[in-house]
Amino acid sequence: MSPELPPPPLTGLVLSGGGARAAYQVGVLEAIAQLRRHCGEARGPNPFPIIAGTSAGAINGAALACGADHFDRAVRRIARVWSHVHAGNIYRADSLGVMQSGARWLTLLSLGWALARLRRTRPHSLLDNAPLELLLGRLVPLVRLPMLIRKGHLHALAITASSYSSGEHVTFFEANANLPVWTRSQRKATHDRITPTHLLASSAIPFIFPAQAIELDGHTEYFGDGSMRQSAPLAPAIHLGAERILVVGAGRMHEPEGDAPPTPTYPTLAQVAGHALSNIFLDALSVDVERAQRINHTMTLIPPEVRARSSLRPVDLLVIAPSQRIDAVAARHVAELPPMVRRLLSSLGVTSDAQDVRGAALVSYLLFEQGYTRELMALGRADTFARRGEVCRFFGWNDPGTPLPPEDTTIYN
Repeated sequence: MSPELPPPPLTGLVLSGGGARAAYQVGVLEAIAQLRRHCGEARGPNPFPIIAGTSAGAINGAALACGADHFDRAVRRIARVWSHVHAGNIYRADSLGVMQSGARWLTLLSLGWALARLRRTRPHSLLDNAPLELLLGRLVPLVRLPMLIRKGHLHALAITASSYSSGEHVTFFEANANLPVWTRSQRKATHDRITPTHLLASSAIPFIFPAQAIELDGHTEYFGDGSMRQSAPLAPAIHLGAERILVVGAGRMHEPEGDAPPTPTYPTLAQVAGHALSNIFLDALSVDVERAQRINHTMTLIPPEVRARSSLRPVDLLVIAPSQRIDAVAARHVAELPPMVRRLLSSLGVTSDAQDVRGAALVSYLLFEQGYTRELMALGRADTFARRGEVCRFFGWNDPGTPLPPEDTTIYN
């Protein structure tokens, strides 16, 4: 009688923030689904029993978790939405909507908040993301989560948001009741039912989208984008038990030296805003990945008997991030934005010149148009296929080594 094989390690998926940049994550998921089928693993269990998402990555992660009983179908549903998205599906891009939020917001900035003494005249954000709530109702059937967890298709879903009220970084997670919460400096976790409000809060880009009110510990707090003050993006997946983690970033982990020569002109407001958002969305992930890799290396130097007494444990990491500058990709698609949004952003210094990348960083988070999202999805697929061997080894799949079949493009038509 052959010995029983040990269960595979719990695999976590970490999806970072980045607004429209999160289309790249969908391309990565599409490629993983295709490789999984090609390796004969399509009938296997959900490859990501632990999913941790932040900002737009929280929405992608929640949509994937809600289809944990049929991974391929869930990926197709997410890809179909992203490949047909328009800015108006995410925020009000019509003339009235932009005037009511962005134009009034900029006017108050220029004329002074003394004009806003009456509460009703105070806009909460540059853009109104009310349409996103309607989209979440179709894309993310959160009502399925308890059943999927109970049947073992999903171990846990974690959504992270940042509290403007307390300054704390909070991870809301839905899982079996026996999973403990955790508390660290300026960040904590709470066991909760994930709702659309949690997703709207986690994806509320500062200044761009409005904060969301969530009940926490018996009182109401207002939450914004989970990428703010996120010092340890990998932590939720690790705390929830992940032994290996696939991390999908929203920007290149390391910019090649000299790749983007500095501009000699004074920075525009769009350039400053894009720089700030890139700091919020991109920097913490690369730092945390490097920290985890150092810990992994240190663990190999410790004798096994000492390692067994330590609270640290190695975590197998696979990081997939864009091989191209997404700012440059966005610059090629600025003209696809709705006219009123372009006018609003032009007041901040954004131009439609494909060679002018100064304001492209800001646009890269707001460009929910299919020309841009499809290019990012294609990049995600290409980057993942380029690392086919690493992906298959990470999951323990037996790669037959034969060419992949032609890509099914019906969802894009």
